[in-house]
Amino acid sequence: MNRTDLADLSAFLMVAEQRSFTKAAAQLGISQSALSHAMRRLEERMGVLLLTRTTRSVSPTDAGDKLVEIVRPALDQIDAGVTKIGLLRDKPAGTIRITTSDHAARSLLLPALEKLLPDYPDLNVEVSINGGFVDIVEERFDAGIRLGEAIDRDMIAVRIGPPVRMACVGSPAYFERRPAPLTPHDLADHNCINIRFTSAGGLYSWEFENDQRAMNVRVGGQVTITGSSFVVPAVEVGLGLAITIDDVVKESIANGTLIRVLEDWCPPFEGYHLYYPSRRQTSPAFALLVDTLRYKGG
Repeated sequence: MNRTDLADLSAFLMVAEQRSFTKAAAQLGISQSALSHAMRRLEERMGVLLLTRTTRSVSPTDAGDKLVEIVRPALDQIDAGVTKIGLLRDKPAGTIRITTSDHAARSLLLPALEKLLPDYPDLNVEVSINGGFVDIVEERFDAGIRLGEAIDRDMIAVRIGPPVRMACVGSPAYFERRPAPLTPHDLADHNCINIRFTSAGGLYSWEFENDQRAMNVRVGGQVTITGSSFVVPAVEVGLGLAITIDDVVKESIANGTLIRVLEDWCPPFEGYHLYYPSRRQTSPAFALLVDTLRYKGG
């Protein structure tokens, strides 16, 4: 087998798993036309159709599924071998892929990278900003960052930030039209800004707690946002109430641009955690990043 065969098999596996030439090409860093040509070349060499293509999707044929079963373990073994060789390096090196929210990236990951990367020129970090939960194994990330400790059993969680609180806020102009809610039940009578997860596509259920009584509230309103950067501006112009991490809106609350409500229903909770597969082969580079991010407060 030559290098072209190995590259084409790796590309085929990416297409088969992503079920999309567009997504696979983006992951591989090549053009869709180059990827399509590579797949035709592989099918011609093997003499069998590996992928069923339509205008909207691509999926493996029976022969393609069998090839996936053969290629995936082999490439995983190669990756593991390359990682072990990398462990022999004196200085941490390589690429670490992390998925995280915008707030965690700016407040925790960026300061860590600013501290770490100048001293390790052979270390590269690829950051994917995503507001929803991501299957880091399926998407081939090394780790993810999210709030709370609720993770899958086969994951390791490392706390990387201080406790956080949520803040339910609205603009002064909004509260000129409607009374402030006194309990989460009152949100049924308010125009609330929903947030849709980018991964699963579901709407975020607002979470509250008072005297150890937890409550999840499905809110309604005229505006639904995918992502987080548009939420605060939408609240500031009076489009509705929103719930977000209080760190994001503390200055707006302090200067009167926003008014906080239901504060007694938003107690502190454990903040961000880095999570990664327990079976992951930990490289010096990854271990160094984990130690840099690890929360060392009380």
